[in-house]
Amino acid sequence: MGKFVQLVVDGLSTGSVYAALALAIVLVHQATGLINFAQGGMAVLSAYAVWWLTNRGLPLVAAILVAIVLSVVFGALVERWLMRRFERGDPDTAVVVTIGLLTLITGFAGWLWTYNNQQFPSLFPLDTVSFLGVSVSVRSLGTTAVIVVAMLLLQGLFVGTKLGLALRAVAINPQSAAFCGLPVGRLLMVGWGLAAALGAVAAVLVAPQLTLTPGMLDNALVYALAAVILGGLTSPIGVVIAAWIIGILENLAAVYVPFIGFDLKVAVPFILIFVVLIVRPQGLFGRKTVVRV
Repeated sequence: MGKFVQLVVDGLSTGSVYAALALAIVLVHQATGLINFAQGGMAVLSAYAVWWLTNRGLPLVAAILVAIVLSVVFGALVERWLMRRFERGDPDTAVVVTIGLLTLITGFAGWLWTYNNQQFPSLFPLDTVSFLGVSVSVRSLGTTAVIVVAMLLLQGLFVGTKLGLALRAVAINPQSAAFCGLPVGRLLMVGWGLAAALGAVAAVLVAPQLTLTPGMLDNALVYALAAVILGGLTSPIGVVIAAWIIGILENLAAVYVPFIGFDLKVAVPFILIFVVLIVRPQGLFGRKTVVRV
């Protein structure tokens, strides 16, 4: 029983890493209607900014705040000078552009800082706490707490604020939103900027656990996309719960399902995706979209 509980706790910790990136993907989609595959690369760039600033003597918290501000500016500029040229065209084209942007950012980071692993300072202590035979690191607890707060803030933004409602209106129908007097261009920039800031927070939480490299979030991005599909693109709470489910199930399957083991546990989220898409295509917590034809 103790082993089972330990696997569940470890799965929650791993799922929190996936959830951090999944929330940023949901934020971009809720604000623009697009899936941003470059989210991981933008987050890694923010992590490198924090690493560079701390190596030059800036305190970690101050470096994180500076990186968040820079991320907001970078996200807004990406939307204004790159994505806006494709947003009114075929959505598939815009998605391909984000994949190209991911490749560009990863290559730029590798060229500038090399592909060597870099030690990233942890925002939380490295101590562990034990309860009923289960050991949990303080860093994992802190990461989970930050993700829960971000999830609640994001849910509150889109449900209970005028800015969130305006962002959703622009994402659903930018033409109608413009006719209603909403500043569509500025709102799109705000959406991308907020998502980039959330991605920066995710990278800062993840980097100490994975070590900092240009491709640090490549695997996490796959799991994050799985969490987005399972939880639903319209539900920040849903994607966090889905990320936790993925983290827990892949840990349990690796130990208790012999033919899966640790080598094939990466298949667990994809199996879940197939099942959910067949039974509930909008995701476990997503809303059905009604389209008038």
